[in-house]
Amino acid sequence: MNKEIRVYIASPYTNGWMPANVQLQIETCHKLMDFGYYPFVPVLAHFLQIYSLRTEPEWLQLGFVWLKQCDAVLRLQNTDKEGNQILSQGSDQEEALARENNIPVFYSIEDLNDHFKINPKTKRKKYKHPAKLYV
Repeated sequence: MNKEIRVYIASPYTNGWMPANVQLQIETCHKLMDFGYYPFVPVLAHFLQIYSLRTEPEWLQLGFVWLKQCDAVLRLQNTDKEGNQILSQGSDQEEALARENNIPVFYSIEDLNDHFKINPKTKRKKYKHPAKLYV
């Protein structure tokens, strides 16, 4: 990969179980890094919020500013324990903003790799999660 491809990860955060939602983005971040991408992980604000409380609109705006700097958005879907899809107004807004700014939106790492012509066999290393923290 010649260009440093920045990928914004969009997925549920406040709907569903927050720790599982955070874990999904963190695991996806590592997978993207293994392919050579430079992911932006907006739900890491989860840990910033522990230190100092801010409003949801403030966190969304922070993400929106960074999203506009990205080359792509990876929209993840998460499900609850019953297998129902978790809806996310924030992710809907992120996807809409990406489309307004002509930033492509993908729903899988495979589609992202196809678009940027990344051969999955050239993956730098296999990410191994040391332990399942939440699920």
